[in-house]
Amino acid sequence: MLETTKKILLISASLIALSGSAQVIAGSAEKSSSLVSEQVQQQVNINSASAVEIAKSLKGVGLKTAQAIVAYRQAHGSFKSLDSIAMVKGIGSKTLQKNSARIVLE
Repeated sequence: MLETTKKILLISASLIALSGSAQVIAGSAEKSSSLVSEQVQQQVNINSASAVEIAKSLKGVGLKTAQAIVAYRQAHGSFKSLDSIAMVKGIGSKTLQKNSARIVLE
């Protein structure tokens, strides 16, 4: 009888542990999914977006720098590569690295 009780307790503890793991796994999947959708939503076409859209989408780029991007684009034409964006005052290699997945050149 004592052996049966130990087995039942062991099985119960295992089920409780597994149910907690399922919630953690489900929570992780939800977070991953929201991160992916956030990245997709924050992409910006640097060759057609307004200064406000650029400032909202790029990390470390404020409205003033976004306006400089738009002014440079209007004066020199579309950006052909990520590196060409570094020609804009206020945009350096670190800013480009942080935002490379967010910038679209279409």
